[in-house]
Amino acid sequence: MSSTVKSLLIWIGVVILIFIWLPLLAVSRFFDRDPARYRTGKLFRKLGKYISKINPNWQIKITGYENIDDRRPYVMVCNHLSQADIPLISNLPWEMKWVAKKELFETPVVGWMMTLAGDISVDRRASNRREQTFKQATHYLNNNCSVMFFPEGTRSRDGNLNRFKAGAFDLAIKEQKPILPMVIDGTQNTLPKRSWKFGVAKQIKLKILDPIPTEGLDRSDIRSLTKEVRQAILDQLSEWRNENPEQIDNLVKS
Repeated sequence: MSSTVKSLLIWIGVVILIFIWLPLLAVSRFFDRDPARYRTGKLFRKLGKYISKINPNWQIKITGYENIDDRRPYVMVCNHLSQADIPLISNLPWEMKWVAKKELFETPVVGWMMTLAGDISVDRRASNRREQTFKQATHYLNNNCSVMFFPEGTRSRDGNLNRFKAGAFDLAIKEQKPILPMVIDGTQNTLPKRSWKFGVAKQIKLKILDPIPTEGLDRSDIRSLTKEVRQAILDQLSEWRNENPEQIDNLVKS
């Protein structure tokens, strides 16, 4: 079977799943009385899991998640390589509210589902975007639900690690919640940018690193915490790829 036909069949399956899930989410949201919309959000993550399952090109190995209690809220952070990261990370057996740009919420159907699930919209053009994002995220953290950031802000163009923005780490310190770092690799070509065709089969790895506490830290520690977490993710990528950290660190190359 050609890659074109295979990709077409996968997209048909994705569309079918999405249109099945939309009414299910709407019903769940109607009956979900949890202030964190926990049950509805978790149902939405299962959509990502099933989308990844129907794609034979995606083979994912997940480690380190067994002892994580998703009702003990974390500020979760992960490197970002591809749009495929989102459904693949959704294979984790947790609920977490994703921080995403406003434009995604304006997308028909998928944006509606993100809104129903309670994900966090960020208007990058708004002058008070930090305050609005923190307000939503704090609501979930206070109601025993984790929040999820891609601290690079966007996908890495070359698979290497970009600069981390400080927002997630500022939030974690402000709310005294632990950081939960995650590392993903192997998704770089699974859904290439500006192409509707799926890439070749990959062994994708997702590892949950040890939580990093923030108790006792203050805003003067944001920079060092950001650096510590970024280094942990960089070291894991370096180990997997059998390359020196400097070879995959875009801060060194810039």
